[in-house]
Amino acid sequence: MASDDRIGDVVLEVKDLQTYFVTRWGVVKAVDGVSFYLRKGETLGIVGESGSGKSVTTLSMMRLVPSPPGHIVGGEVILEGENILDLNEKQMENVRGSQIAMVLQDPMTALNPVFDIQDQVGEALHIHEGLKGDGLKETVVDMLRKVRIPAPDLRMKDFPHQLSGGMRQRVVGAIGISCNPAVLIADEPTTSLDATIQAQYLRLLRELQEETGVGIIFITHDFGIVAKMCDRVAVMYAGKIVEQGDVRQIFNNPQHPYTEALINSVPKMEENVERLYSIPGNPPPLWDLKEECSFADRCPYVFDKCRESYPPVFENSDGQIASCWRLEENANTKVVAQ
Repeated sequence: MASDDRIGDVVLEVKDLQTYFVTRWGVVKAVDGVSFYLRKGETLGIVGESGSGKSVTTLSMMRLVPSPPGHIVGGEVILEGENILDLNEKQMENVRGSQIAMVLQDPMTALNPVFDIQDQVGEALHIHEGLKGDGLKETVVDMLRKVRIPAPDLRMKDFPHQLSGGMRQRVVGAIGISCNPAVLIADEPTTSLDATIQAQYLRLLRELQEETGVGIIFITHDFGIVAKMCDRVAVMYAGKIVEQGDVRQIFNNPQHPYTEALINSVPKMEENVERLYSIPGNPPPLWDLKEECSFADRCPYVFDKCRESYPPVFENSDGQIASCWRLEENANTKVVAQ
């Protein structure tokens, strides 16, 4: 986690983002009114089950949603004071890599198998910084050294298949930070790594953040990683953020039943149980969402009002927000958004 004195002004603000996919089954509301912010030097975790809308949210921010069938139909993505959803494609190409960058979860598909590491790390530096020749080569070596690649002057001549999984993920990280972006999106970057390499990679991201002040959005379904890496957490379910707050608030006092269920799903080493906890049921189909709370069919606390309409966003006195009708009776909460 970043210390408070390292966290600065807001560098990214997402307001009411909506991304829909037109399919044969109907309109899929993959991202439905998502709002959050990110400060300089801060790490925001976005968590939720597969299909909750985490990756589509960040792809929408990068303007990389395939169209058709995907369409960004509303909202704002304000990056360093500018709404990048208003930019044309040429202008957006100048933003990607230089102001906002992304580390994908599978480095083998993120890297091009027919180009060596020098070409792939150097591409963004050449496009955005205008580097070439020896200057470009020296900067590539420096980037690889930053992500702890041994013998970088030799390794940059290798092709992706010649590197281990951990090294490939570090190379993707080097590409992401090469132009010193304000925001780095890490989309489950440790999924393909074993436990030892995963710990090393998370430590590396923290060190890079301390050096550069980059704001990190960390997408994961692993609450263990959230506890190690994040300052704040946004919990997504069925295309919406259902709870958001400081990481300690979320772990110590979850306000939404889905957040509580996710935390209960984390195995506890001190407990001896026959069967690990799992959330009953399945997420609702996003092309057929009802007016009710989307978690109602799986919620142990469901009551009549949950079936009547989707709850507004409530905020408690600590700034923690959640969308749950149970909070309506809490004297310390107020409605901040419908």
